[in-house]
Amino acid sequence: MISFEPVGEVAVLRLDRAAKKNALTPAMLRDLVARVAGCASARAIVLSGVGDVFCAGFDLTLAKDDDGALAVLITELASAVRALRDAPVPVIASAHGAAIAGGCALLCACDFVVADAASRIGYPALRLGISPAVSAPSLASVIGVGPARCLQLDPGVISGEEAARLGLVSDLMKTGAECEPRAIVLAAQLSRKPAAAFAHTKGWLNRIDPLCDDRSSEDGLRASLAGVGGAEQRRLLAQVWSRT
Repeated sequence: MISFEPVGEVAVLRLDRAAKKNALTPAMLRDLVARVAGCASARAIVLSGVGDVFCAGFDLTLAKDDDGALAVLITELASAVRALRDAPVPVIASAHGAAIAGGCALLCACDFVVADAASRIGYPALRLGISPAVSAPSLASVIGVGPARCLQLDPGVISGEEAARLGLVSDLMKTGAECEPRAIVLAAQLSRKPAAAFAHTKGWLNRIDPLCDDRSSEDGLRASLAGVGGAEQRRLLAQVWSRT
């Protein structure tokens, strides 16, 4: 579910479920956490996706008859975000095509994000009664509280170009096909930085970030879990199932 390819001293991890637009499952998220932990010898990590899009969000078919499945997805996403953020090496995301809901949450945990101008990025899951609060601390840390409030409370998507203007995307490419190669080049450049100095600096930046401390992350997770199984959410998700 998460493929691995070494490119020099760069570990390229890919969400590998192209037929489902790399929609996230609990097993994928657990595999991602394990893969990141297993990259101890790498000097940088690239997080990408197989196929035309980076990630279309959660695989909500798993929650059709099981409220608990959605809670597990949200909880495992929080663990994946923390693992990416805590990695002592540079983490670069290739957000080609789309990074929706849980996919967008993964971007916020990375140090650098490469996307194409037409990529679709955002949190439309709110339309389904699913709270994106689990990723609010990391998103606000990257783009600021005001822009994060707008992006999470307005359940639409923005372009990669707009995401770059907000600061969520660090490198903007013309096409999706250019994103992963650029992410690998950037990772290779960063891998040549002094490893210990980079790790200490990143670790300290994480520690002094009041929006992404353990308490804020746990509170965001609790806020997302609080709505799981509610009547509004069940009604909105039922409308999705009726159209499939």
